[in-house]
Amino acid sequence: MNASAPVLELKDIKKNFDAVVAIENFSLEIYPGEIVALVGDNGAGKSTLIKIISGVYAPSSGTITIEGDTVAMSSATMARSHGIEVVYQDLALADQQTVYMNMFLGRELTNGIGLLDRKTMIAETEKLVQELDVRIPSAHATIKDLSGGQRQGVAIARATRWAKKLILLDEPTAALGVAETAKVEAIVQSLKSRNIGVLIISHSLDQVFKLSDRICVLRRGKQIGIRKTSETDKNEIVSMITGVQ
Repeated sequence: MNASAPVLELKDIKKNFDAVVAIENFSLEIYPGEIVALVGDNGAGKSTLIKIISGVYAPSSGTITIEGDTVAMSSATMARSHGIEVVYQDLALADQQTVYMNMFLGRELTNGIGLLDRKTMIAETEKLVQELDVRIPSAHATIKDLSGGQRQGVAIARATRWAKKLILLDEPTAALGVAETAKVEAIVQSLKSRNIGVLIISHSLDQVFKLSDRICVLRRGKQIGIRKTSETDKNEIVSMITGVQ
């Protein structure tokens, strides 16, 4: 993959819900191995934007380009087929199932006679959680028996297993304590070495400055600006979010 080509390019994205403009003229490029943070107050349009990228909503106008090809992202299935995975706040894990079954939920591997290939799924799960340092008892553990941080780790590991180009993270540590947050942040940082682009929504500016390469600010559906994380500070970002100098 050409590192200079963005995995995702949004150009002049607009989204209306009847008379309400939710997103106005939004443009952004995300590159392989880059973490971009999307910040803004509640109602700024962050979740709407994630849903447009992930195929839940179609944009009212504008273009979505993946590795140079313009795509009409008409469904979540189509987004996944383009190598885009999302980790939502509610994680979408099956509580009664094991970690390895969740890793392959809806995409289970089967053997030559059509039976579940549990051995391969377990082996792949164990390899991935080890690589990402997701500390769980085993691939056989049931999701409901895991802590919040472990569940979040499993959800990110699953996205990593299937994402070829981009992972979208919507408040990945919102419900976690300090230690578990640090663990999940380490997992997110490790995605850079896999050359996957990451777009993260976070209310924590500490987290944003720790993880991101660039910060994109939204206010009431308008894109206020994009800053390189190394060239800005919290005061500037706060004033961009709030509109107060």
